[in-house]
Amino acid sequence: MKVLMINGSPDVKGCIHTAFVEASQIFAKEGIETEEIIIGPKDIRGCIACNHCKSAGKCIFNDLVNETAAKLEEADGIILGSPVYYGNPNGTLLSFMQRLFYSTTADLHMKVGASVVSCRRGGNSATFESLNQFFGISGMPIAPSSYWNDVHGYSSEDVYRDEEGLQTIHNLATNMSFMIKALHNQEKPQMKKEKYTDFIR
Repeated sequence: MKVLMINGSPDVKGCIHTAFVEASQIFAKEGIETEEIIIGPKDIRGCIACNHCKSAGKCIFNDLVNETAAKLEEADGIILGSPVYYGNPNGTLLSFMQRLFYSTTADLHMKVGASVVSCRRGGNSATFESLNQFFGISGMPIAPSSYWNDVHGYSSEDVYRDEEGLQTIHNLATNMSFMIKALHNQEKPQMKKEKYTDFIR
């Protein structure tokens, strides 16, 4: 069993990485492997709506999006992590996720999702909600915790002083481990996708 941890922070050793390290320790105790994928400092362009992926099975821009797409099939869970930028996720992460989720051929149904946000003070709830939108539309259950999954501070050292934030991350990893194990090798419910509302017709 494996969880992909997608880090949208340009600070590769910053607050999101620290939260992921803490979560990874819990996953390791539960026998679940983790891999952190760094997005924040990369040059990732947005989707151009060319629909190349629908015929080719991958995005027309052959970058980290396609590399990550190949790993989605084997993953049992995905955690998205972002600092708050004006009450929103990092723009690079959003471009990456929009292209990844639209172009992938992986079956994401019943893979477990979660989001982690870092902020100095505010904007965390809006950022958290924005990231979670990727999961519901993909048929992915969202792992809960004891609070919203956010840590506070400017640096990794600040995160370690946010004891409640760390507790929240630990509880998230514990709950996510439980859900992944419960769903592992289970027959997934059948999804119907024949209907498409067309108001023009």
